[in-house]
Amino acid sequence: MAHRSLTLLLGLALGTLITFTALPAAAQAPAADYPTQGVTLLVPFPTGGITDSIARLVAQELGTAWGKPVVVDNRAGASGTIGATAVARAPKDGHTALFTITTHVQMPALRRSLPYDAVKDFAAVSQIGMSTSALVVTPDFPATTLQEFVTVLKAEPGKHAYGSTGVATTSHIYGELFKKEAGVDMPHAPYKGAAPMVTDLLGGHIRVAVLDTGTALPYLQSGKLRALAALGTRRSDALPQVPTFQQAGYAGFEPYAWIGLFLPAGTPQARIDKMSTTVAAIIARPEVQKKMREMNIEPVGSTAAEFSVVLREDAQTWKQVIERTGIRLED
Repeated sequence: MAHRSLTLLLGLALGTLITFTALPAAAQAPAADYPTQGVTLLVPFPTGGITDSIARLVAQELGTAWGKPVVVDNRAGASGTIGATAVARAPKDGHTALFTITTHVQMPALRRSLPYDAVKDFAAVSQIGMSTSALVVTPDFPATTLQEFVTVLKAEPGKHAYGSTGVATTSHIYGELFKKEAGVDMPHAPYKGAAPMVTDLLGGHIRVAVLDTGTALPYLQSGKLRALAALGTRRSDALPQVPTFQQAGYAGFEPYAWIGLFLPAGTPQARIDKMSTTVAAIIARPEVQKKMREMNIEPVGSTAAEFSVVLREDAQTWKQVIERTGIRLED
C-alpha cells in the first residue's frame, strides 16, 4: 500500500511538472523578470511623424528604465492595419507592442473586414497622450465665425473644397461629419499628410482644412491661417480664443484623437501592468511632458484599466460617427 501511494504521489508530481513546463514561458516568468529581452514598439506609420517621434521618446526612456534595448519598428501601410496585424499575431510575452493612434478604433467601421479585432485582440497598456484639430481657413476667406462660414458655403455650394490629411483620416471623418450636420456642399480634397496640405493652404490652392492643432499653431499665431472651431470637449489650451464645435452649436465633434500603447491580447496581466506602470511614470516626468507639449500632444499616461475603458467607448463612438458620414474604404 505504501509503495502504491508513493507511486501515485510521484505520478501526480510528474504530471504537475509536465503541465507547468508546457505553459508558455511568458506565463511562467514572474513580472519581476520582465522584460527578459529587447522590446519592440511597432509604429504602423512612416518615420518622421508625431506618432513616430513620441514613440522614440518613450522607447528611449523605457530602455533606460528597464536596462534593455527598446526599439521602434515602423511598419507603415494600409492605414495602420499592417502594423496592427503584426502585433496581434506576435508572441504574447510582452516584448512586441503596438504604438498607434485613434485610427486603430476607426478602421473596423471603415473596412468590412480586418484580420484582427481592434478591441478583443489587443490589451490596452496606456493612453500616451491626446491631440486635437481645428477647422481652419486662409485669412482672405470671408468668415470669422463658424456660423459665417456656413452662410458662405450655403450661398456658394460646391465652391469651397476642404483639405484633409488623407482619405478616412480623422480630419476627413470630421470634415464629412460637419457637412452632414451643417447641411453644406463642401468637396473633399485629400492630401498625403499635413505638410503638403499646409503648402497648398499657404499657396492659396485651397482655403479650408481640418488640421491638427500642433501643425496649425505657428500659422495661426502668425496670422497665415484662422481657426473657426476646434474639436474636443473643451477649448484647447493652445487656442483658448477658439470655440469648440459644440460651443458653436454642432454636436458629435467631441472625441479626441489619441496616441496609445497596446500588447497582444493574452499577454500575462502582470506584464501588461508592469509596462503600463513604467510608461505612466515616464509620461509623468516634467521633461517628458515638456517635450510632448512642444509637439502639441497633451500628456496622459493612463493605467491599463483606464485605457481599456477609452478603447471600448471610442470604438463605439467612432462607429457611430463614421456610419453617419458614410465613409468606407475598399477591402
